[in-house]
Amino acid sequence: MILQALTRLFEDLTQQGKLSRPGWSPSKISYALCLDETGELTYVVPMLREEQVGKKTQLRPTPMELPSPVTRTVGILPNFLWDNSSYLLGTDEKGKPERSRSCFQACGELHHKLLDNVDSPTGKAILSYFDTWQPEKAQQHPALADCWQELMKGGNLIFRVNGSFAQDDPAIRRAWDDAYSNVQGEKQQCLVTGKPDVAEPVHPAVKGVAGAQSSGAAIVSFNAPAFCSYGKEQSLNAPVGKYAAFAYTAALNYLLSDKPNVHRIGDTSVVCWAEGAEPQYDLFAGLSLFGDDLPDTMSEEDLRAALNNLSQGLPCDELKLDPNRPFYILGLAPNAARLSVRFFYHNTFGTLMRNIHEHHARMEIVGNRYAVTPLWAMLRETVNLNTTDKVPSPVLAGAVARSIFMGTAYPAALLEAVMLRIRAEREITSGRAAILKAYYLKNPAEQCPKEVLTVSLNENSTNIPYTLGRLFAVYEEVQEAANPGINATIKDKYFNSAAATPAVIFPILDNLCQKHLRKLETGFRIYRDKQIGKLKDILGESYPVRMSLPEQGSFSLGYYHQKQFRYTKKEDK
Repeated sequence: MILQALTRLFEDLTQQGKLSRPGWSPSKISYALCLDETGELTYVVPMLREEQVGKKTQLRPTPMELPSPVTRTVGILPNFLWDNSSYLLGTDEKGKPERSRSCFQACGELHHKLLDNVDSPTGKAILSYFDTWQPEKAQQHPALADCWQELMKGGNLIFRVNGSFAQDDPAIRRAWDDAYSNVQGEKQQCLVTGKPDVAEPVHPAVKGVAGAQSSGAAIVSFNAPAFCSYGKEQSLNAPVGKYAAFAYTAALNYLLSDKPNVHRIGDTSVVCWAEGAEPQYDLFAGLSLFGDDLPDTMSEEDLRAALNNLSQGLPCDELKLDPNRPFYILGLAPNAARLSVRFFYHNTFGTLMRNIHEHHARMEIVGNRYAVTPLWAMLRETVNLNTTDKVPSPVLAGAVARSIFMGTAYPAALLEAVMLRIRAEREITSGRAAILKAYYLKNPAEQCPKEVLTVSLNENSTNIPYTLGRLFAVYEEVQEAANPGINATIKDKYFNSAAATPAVIFPILDNLCQKHLRKLETGFRIYRDKQIGKLKDILGESYPVRMSLPEQGSFSLGYYHQKQFRYTKKEDK
């Protein structure tokens, strides 16, 4: 399913002219070796261009459409028309001159194989270069003297003959296309397209996944005999045709190269796309789910209105969004030289937006500074921000993302992680309160009453744990008023035990509160005394001995709502 969707995306992008046809792909080039018609190296042209990286300007290689690169492991495999100095100059500074000579020889043999029968002056000049070039004298060549150190750093080189790049020669392009398509081997039914094709033993590398090898990693790969059936080695155990292997990797590399539309969830790199490869769907998904910056032409109200319309199955004509358009979300995580698929979601765009809209409605709570809480901010509430590693659990991140995309129940690990942070830090942030509210709204089997799962304070609630949380917040306010600037409040000393065993802690807090009230002005003391009396009337004569996890969640929400009520303006009250 994943490879089929990516192959369709490749075909859409090819029709739009955004991707090259099979056998060609963009590669980064640092220098061009300029040859004359006899194959003599005359000079070297830098292919580096200035790019703005943050506040600095850096020199970066130029992307060019070139014959697709080979997939290398430890063997010697040259590329056609371009490669590094080991293959095109026969020398490097890795301390293995014999291997460099072998690389150069293999590269020459490849070019002779493809260009011997090509009637092209450019092709003949390249063959003459391989026949006459002496790698042992490369460092003394006058054309390389000024850029020798830069060439040895490993950048890619190409050929330019009489002012024209070799890959632009029509005869050479036809020779490469014929060689790429006429692959020798037994044809099998491709698992992706269903058509007969020669299976690709090693698929092209996928680059751009954060944490994976910079040289690229593989989605389809078998690396041990235990994974190989009936003697089928490498990727032949799952036969994917040469066309499909090129297509799905080209499409995935295209998505991963678009950095603004690649999002991070823990250690997972997330890409999304719609059938038809129209970019507005990816952009809106980034705004509504991942918290991307709003464009100047859109406000938060516009975003909420568009999200509401799409969630109801209505088109958004202003943004050219169709709720019935098939949409895909793919999460990839590094795994040595391979990639792990954390999650894959496929549905209509409108269904996804409905699930996201309902999630944001559950997350809405007073005091939250986000109009729509991005996924990264939600997961940040589950980690200790005082440690060096602030990355949320990969397993938890994937489970939460799946639950939001599919509209299913949140994982229990999310509640456990948030409660752990609350107990450890004795701090209920707006994000943590929103997660508690959303979790219990979506998971009704947890037996948390809806009267406490409100956006703001519910003064009419008679729920005992919720009222205890409110009372604890009032006690804390009284203490702060009686002792301004106090370093450690009752929250720092008693919050966890008050939420778990109220019968033990609240008599102590009652006694402390009476002492604090005596220090206050008469008007404030009377007002707070009445407020405490109303809350105690709800609680009755005794406190609960122990409270369950859902009851502790109600306690935390009551505490948070009561504290936020203090900060609400009088006219809002």
